[in-house]
Amino acid sequence: MTPEACPACGGALAPWRSVPAAEPPHAPVALRRCAACGTAVTDAPVAGDEVHETGAYAPGPPRGSRLAAPVLGFFDRRRLRLLPGPPGRLLDAGAGRGRFVAAARGAGWDARGIEPSARGVQAARSVYGVELIPAGIADAEIAPGSLDAVTLWHVLEHVEDPRAALERVRTWLRPGGIVLVGAPNLASLQARVGGPRWFHLDVPRHRTHFTARGLETLLARSGLEPVRTHHVLAEHNPFGLWQSLVSRVTPTPSWLYLALKRAAPVRAADLLPTVLALPLLPLAVLVELAFGVVRRGGTVACLARHMPVDSYEP
Repeated sequence: MTPEACPACGGALAPWRSVPAAEPPHAPVALRRCAACGTAVTDAPVAGDEVHETGAYAPGPPRGSRLAAPVLGFFDRRRLRLLPGPPGRLLDAGAGRGRFVAAARGAGWDARGIEPSARGVQAARSVYGVELIPAGIADAEIAPGSLDAVTLWHVLEHVEDPRAALERVRTWLRPGGIVLVGAPNLASLQARVGGPRWFHLDVPRHRTHFTARGLETLLARSGLEPVRTHHVLAEHNPFGLWQSLVSRVTPTPSWLYLALKRAAPVRAADLLPTVLALPLLPLAVLVELAFGVVRRGGTVACLARHMPVDSYEP
């Protein structure tokens, strides 16, 4: 069900725009937006759990996964560097295929992961030798105060009630424990460039489209004190900008991403402009770096700390 108020700040939502769905046939999906913090919500019913098991989220490795492995390992190491302090007890909520859990263990963390999709749990076991807990945030059985850190990396935008999710995550943290949230930034210059075909919209799977301001507000409303927001991120930002630009001239939105995920056919009308645009990738890296420096990065990573219960309004 679409929320009546902004999930981030509680402000009023108003009709905004329609954007193409992430998966073929790319039917239009309506968004509503908050005038206070700029966060938007997907104004469409949830299609069910199958949206996270089909299309770009279907089981099986994407094309080129072996070639991408060193790059993905670099991204994991960069993400670990965002976590302060010595390694402790870490939970990756929405762990996907378990790659980050394996990387965190390799860096000395006592790391576990929860993942509601069966394909993620199976892949974690077979690919990375990691046993994930088959559960989502709402039903995971985690002892209160048992964790030093929780990571939600491009997970919160998929959740129907992000405040309830963060409040539950907060109970798992020890006093002073930290949470790291990665999410697309609707207030980014990349989002403006991409318009309705911005790569990170991913509707209807993405239910909330946060701005950096909205995400920080939500964390504070959930009893988590924002400490730092990172806008310069290599993992998603340069590719997101490049793919958003290319999507403006290809018939299929985000065609290369979908093709690598085996979720879109290879057609000359999509392939040719994509190949011609490949030399622009280095430029996208530099431009997105500049966007991040002025705090308008395409995605953000917000670090927040567990606050005492009497220091926020429940």
